[in-house]
Amino acid sequence: MQISEVARRTGVTTKALRYYEGLGLLEPRRLSNGYRDYDEGHLRLVAEIRDLAATGIAIRDAMPFVDCIAQGHEHGDDCVSSLVAYRDNIAEIDRAIGVLQERRARLIDRLEKSASRTFTKEKTMTDHTRLPDNLPVPTDDGAAAHLPGVVLPELSLPTSDGRRVQLSQLDVGRTVIYLYPLTGRPDADLPDGWDSIPGARGCTSEACDFRDHYDDLHAEGVTAVWGLSSQDTAYQAEVVDRLRLPFAMISDENFELERALGLPTFSADGQPRLYRRLTLVVRDGSIEHVFYPIFPPNTHAQQVLDWLRANPAK
Repeated sequence: MQISEVARRTGVTTKALRYYEGLGLLEPRRLSNGYRDYDEGHLRLVAEIRDLAATGIAIRDAMPFVDCIAQGHEHGDDCVSSLVAYRDNIAEIDRAIGVLQERRARLIDRLEKSASRTFTKEKTMTDHTRLPDNLPVPTDDGAAAHLPGVVLPELSLPTSDGRRVQLSQLDVGRTVIYLYPLTGRPDADLPDGWDSIPGARGCTSEACDFRDHYDDLHAEGVTAVWGLSSQDTAYQAEVVDRLRLPFAMISDENFELERALGLPTFSADGQPRLYRRLTLVVRDGSIEHVFYPIFPPNTHAQQVLDWLRANPAK
């Protein structure tokens, strides 16, 4: 079968299949005309690679499992070399956790020392990357039930990198737009009672989760990721820079998208109107899927990724 047929049956892009081939994971036969010729065995290998990727094993580390299947074993982890790969990945995760914990502690210490030079520190600074325990869980009030199938409106909105995005002319394919209320800053307090509002807390951790899964989302066919809020572009640009986000934010200060689509909003202390947290999967200009309500926000990007893998674009 040709590469397009493999892509259709496995939900993997042709670009990804060529990448697998470049790593030596797939070795399709070449026809006299130069075309690749795949068989059912290649479909099994692609499924194994995707299953491994879902557990966090990098595609480049899938060779022991592919070799195990090629040797005639039923499962890719029936071989000793595969078990070694599992242990190596677990050990690498343990090392990374240790390094990240140490790095995080140092950064928090430096952040607090730096921020204290420019303002009077009256209390311990809020760590917006960590969610408090016992946050109230939002319930589905049906405010987004009408959105699937809706075409995005003719709206041009400014972005944090100084451009404008025309929502009705997004890139062909799937685009992820996650709407959030507001992102906190280490040197500024959140609105009073923020943690008691279901679904309000967690914008920073949600952005970090989309950052950490950015490459995975692209591997599943997402052409672009955008965050969208009613904050101005300067505020958003600071967040993008501070969190090292690989994508830009869309600013909708006048709630134009809310009026066009009937999106849910809420109010908080000092904030008469804010967007409720929801995520749109847009495909070729229309809303294909909506995530609402969202909880917990710090693992939401993984939830989007799981949905994409379960619903591959055809």
